[in-house]
Amino acid sequence: MLQIVKKDVNINFLRYGNIALVLSGLLLLAGVVSLFTQGLNLGLDFTGGALIELHYPEAPEMDDVRSAMEDAGFDDYVVQTFGSSRDIMIRMPTGEEGDSGADISTRVLEALSEKAEGIEMRRVEFVGPQIGRELTEQGGLALLYVFIGIMIYVSVRFQWRLAAAAVIALVHDTLVVIGLLSIFQANFDLTVVAALLALIGYSINDTVVIYDRVRENVQRNRKGTPFELMNQSINQTLARTIMTSMTTLVVLAALYVFGGEVINAFALTLMLGVVIGTYSSVYVACSLSVKFGVSKADLMMVKKEGAGDDQPEQEILPERFRNRGA
Repeated sequence: MLQIVKKDVNINFLRYGNIALVLSGLLLLAGVVSLFTQGLNLGLDFTGGALIELHYPEAPEMDDVRSAMEDAGFDDYVVQTFGSSRDIMIRMPTGEEGDSGADISTRVLEALSEKAEGIEMRRVEFVGPQIGRELTEQGGLALLYVFIGIMIYVSVRFQWRLAAAAVIALVHDTLVVIGLLSIFQANFDLTVVAALLALIGYSINDTVVIYDRVRENVQRNRKGTPFELMNQSINQTLARTIMTSMTTLVVLAALYVFGGEVINAFALTLMLGVVIGTYSSVYVACSLSVKFGVSKADLMMVKKEGAGDDQPEQEILPERFRNRGA
């Protein structure tokens, strides 16, 4: 059987906690600067407008395409190739009042057909400005509701220091990924919002796995410090973390390479999210919980009233240890 990580592996991950937190701060700073200077490359889902995909029998000259668009009276548009040099995509904001997606696409096709023959219309999308604003609000609310739900979950499941560290790690992951999308100027549409929601679930799952292992180790080893027990738990879950992250990245890489332009932003967001989420589970959530002063008493699982005697692993914590560190 293939063994990715040796059973006796003992890497001192938290030794580099301060360096990792500085790196996180730099990533957040770079993302914030990018958001204020160049912003997000918002897709039509949020800005409103038309997206037209055309296929040429032979690779066109971009200057000829732009010249034909300007001759037809279009002055605010973006023309780029995608997939191959014979496929072009034209994005433009909402036109004059009363213009529909069909009207705009027909005018564009007629204008370009005057300079080239055999152009094939592949796809037309049109989103009105009012719908774009509504989608922006709904996307933001979806992220907010997920954060609130996870905050409630971790607050009930774990002691407040662990819960606070986990929530900070989630906010860190989301802001860093959004900042990187701004730096790369990747298309930010509803599929990216869906990817961010998936990223939040992935990241908190990885953190919860480590936290649960820490609580198990506290029951077995009363002598170790929280720092040592946290490191031990990270090492014990390392094989699981590597396998989960690598298999997920392989699938996402395949989607990014072979999925086409429509799904590229979604796959890129999730790839960034998997890497950042795995990193933050160790170097943000675990590091911060130790810095917040989490103790072994905080990690103890107190035996619930009415529990049977067949659960020796859930020992009753002495009263004198429940409100202070062990």
